[in-house]
Amino acid sequence: MSDDKPPIDPDADPYWAGVAAGELRYRRCKSCGAAIFFPRSICPKCGAPDPVWAVSSGTGIVYACTTVHRAPHAFADRVPYTIVLVDLEEGFRMMGGVIANGRGDDDISVGDRVIVTFKDGPEGRPVPYFEPA
Repeated sequence: MSDDKPPIDPDADPYWAGVAAGELRYRRCKSCGAAIFFPRSICPKCGAPDPVWAVSSGTGIVYACTTVHRAPHAFADRVPYTIVLVDLEEGFRMMGGVIANGRGDDDISVGDRVIVTFKDGPEGRPVPYFEPA
């Protein structure tokens, strides 16, 4: 099993299709307006069914970050690497890896502005990462 390829389920199929097309998709509740991520078929805030799909700008602010120096076996060849929690402009929080673009991964800090980008995982399927905006 690949460390970058979570199993696809029906609720997430449109999300992964968006990633393949270079879009960060999320869901928005038709009843209460909540931004929903990771995709699911019922709003976790109000319980309404069938939220609609929307496309994120992909920009946000780093809420939290950590640099991993001792990783589980599946990620050992990647150390050190940085993981961030990002508050996206649309109102949801998402975790992702960092592509530093010439900066060290550990130069990413809480409060930094980032934008999503997509990079192929080991099996050739793109996954979202964040880079400095």
